Order: sequence, then C-alpha cells, then structure tokens
Amino acid sequence: MINMAVQLLAGQLNQYLRRIYDLNEDVVVISNLVDLDGSVAPSVNNKMVVFVTNIEKDSMPFRQVIPDQVDGRRVPASRPPIYLNLQVMMAANFNGNNYPEALKFISSAIIFFQRHSLFNHQITPELDERIEKLILEVENLTIQDMSNLWGTLGGKYLPSVLYKVRVVAFDTEEVVDQIPIVRNPLSSMKG
Repeated sequence: MINMAVQLLAGQLNQYLRRIYDLNEDVVVISNLVDLDGSVAPSVNNKMVVFVTNIEKDSMPFRQVIPDQVDGRRVPASRPPIYLNLQVMMAANFNGNNYPEALKFISSAIIFFQRHSLFNHQITPELDERIEKLILEVENLTIQDMSNLWGTLGGKYLPSVLYKVRVVAFDTEEVVDQIPIVRNPLSSMKG
C-alpha cells in the first residue's frame, strides 16, 4: 500500500512536469539515491528522485469506525485501520552544468504539490481503493536535522523538499469478532 501511495505521487508529478516542460521521457523516478554499497543508484542522474525517509503512526486521536451491517443481534468487529504518516523526499538530482535544472524542477514540484496537496477518490480516481486519502504538508527541517538526514541517506545534499504525507489508511476488513448489540438499557428497566 505504501508503494501505491508513493507511485501515485510520483506519477502525478511526472505527468505535470512532462506537460509543462514538453518532455518526451519520464523525469521522476522512485529510487534510493545511493545503493547499499554506497554507489550512486542507477537511473537517477538528471531526474527528480522520490523516496520514503520515514514511516510513522499517525498521532491523531482514534477514529471511530461505524459498522456497515448488523444482523439484528451482533455487529461484526474488525481491527481498526492504521493511519500512517509517510515522510517522502523529492530531490532534484542534477549536477554540474545541470544544477539550474535542479532548481527549476524542485521549484515546479513545490508548486505542483502546493496546488494539489490533497488526493482522494473524487479528485484522483486512480488512487488505490484501500487508501482513503493523501494529504501533503511540507516538513521544515533545521540545518542540523537536514545534515543528519542527508548523512543517514549516504549522500550529499541535493535541492529537495520533504513532505509529510498523511493519511494512508490500512484496513484489513478482516472480521475478528462479533460484538453483541446493546439496546437502550433504560428500556429494560421500565416496568
């Protein structure tokens, strides 16, 4: 499911960049910047690279799930969905004389996601049915946090923007129990 969320964001950004710059090939890729051995990942040169830097449980309060069907006496109970926040980095990997291109593409990515910070099934029908919606917010990093992040990533700083992508909803829809329905307890006390 995480892959579907990231693929949707990268695909939408890629379509936008191809359209506004009249490009014949894809400019957005989903990839690590460097491989585990420290070498530059293949196919990321002169590309906008999209990758996940962190996955965390959403800290918003528990959302009440209302059951859809009742058989008259029991309500099917399933595990509540899990809501996650993804931290997704978009980095412009253009070097040397192409550095102005990096700035152009990262600026365009910021503009695109400022205009399109919400993806749901009404706006984006191709959104995976297991995902309720995606909401993007820019994450501000201090210089120290940015230095730590890029050091952890194993690369040198690139023009980039980090987004918090919320809410990815996982719902197994697996029934784990049948809960008895409690009718109005006061009605049984009348008498």
